[in-house]
Amino acid sequence: MIVDIKQIHGNWDDGYVLHKHTASSTFIGEDEFGHPRFDTVRSEPGEAVFQLKYRDGWTQIPPLAKALAREILPRFDSVDLIIPMPASNPRPRQPVTELARALGTLVGVEVSETLLTKAPTTQLKNLTTKDEKAAVLAGQFTVADGIPGNTKHTILLLDDLFHTGASMEAACAALRTYSKIGTIYVAAVTWR
Repeated sequence: MIVDIKQIHGNWDDGYVLHKHTASSTFIGEDEFGHPRFDTVRSEPGEAVFQLKYRDGWTQIPPLAKALAREILPRFDSVDLIIPMPASNPRPRQPVTELARALGTLVGVEVSETLLTKAPTTQLKNLTTKDEKAAVLAGQFTVADGIPGNTKHTILLLDDLFHTGASMEAACAALRTYSKIGTIYVAAVTWR
């Protein structure tokens, strides 16, 4: 998988994204219902995310997990827990959770699907600024006491798409309140 790694900054210790989501998008007219149509060219990871989320392309999980394991995980010191970003939309199968499971299996790292949860919120994709998104996300993430023992863990918070960083920052702010979490790394497949 061809990648173009970008470092991302926020209230986490270090973070990276595999590639830009969309290379180009050209308006080509309207369909029979008056909806706009576009000729969209995506990066390889961007196309994989699109197929996974909107076309039930579950076969995209293994190559995405391999790309994350090969291109992003070596940039961090050891990670001992992977946490998928809680989903915004309810689905029978959650793409980011499935990706976290595959990555965890591939690299032999435990995945926690219940440590971090998010209350239902307004659709963020309709909001345009980071401040608007941050206002909606304030206090929406909750951390459960789900790590046994008293040692601090180094975690990887995983998401599919990075835009303003508001969701990751809100999630990391919640995670920082948990005494059993030390270093927080973040990774996403694509950025907008």
